[in-house]
Amino acid sequence: MTTITGIDELRAAAGTELGVTEWHEITQAQVDAFADATGDHQWIHVDPARAKDSPLGGTIAHGLLTLSLAPAMTAALLSFEGFAFALNYGYNRVRFPGPLPVGSRVRMRATLATVEDIPGGAQVTIVQTFEREGVDKPVCVAESLARVYVRA
Repeated sequence: MTTITGIDELRAAAGTELGVTEWHEITQAQVDAFADATGDHQWIHVDPARAKDSPLGGTIAHGLLTLSLAPAMTAALLSFEGFAFALNYGYNRVRFPGPLPVGSRVRMRATLATVEDIPGGAQVTIVQTFEREGVDKPVCVAESLARVYVRA
């Protein structure tokens, strides 16, 4: 866990890897719950019998389900202290270069890529790379944006 205390320490951390999370297993129940929450019931995610005969050999997690793991995984790697507050600002780029089959395990590697001054604080870009166990190609790569504000 990396704890960043204050704006000067944040600026100094730009360009550093924050670490790698623990592995998280993707279950069919999790995929089904995500499908119910989003209304995305495409068969490659929720129909194991049909998906078994696909080129992927089974159901896969939604790309956005993978991305939705980012807040909890980031919190396991990074905390901010000495700021008034921090919040998610969005994403610049998100790609899903490989599938994430149900039953596989995923983890996230994070790098604090840039820190840019904004009025009242800083905008932070964190490159989040989601890795599937046993596979070299990532399943998701995203540039997450967060904003931190200093105490007035």
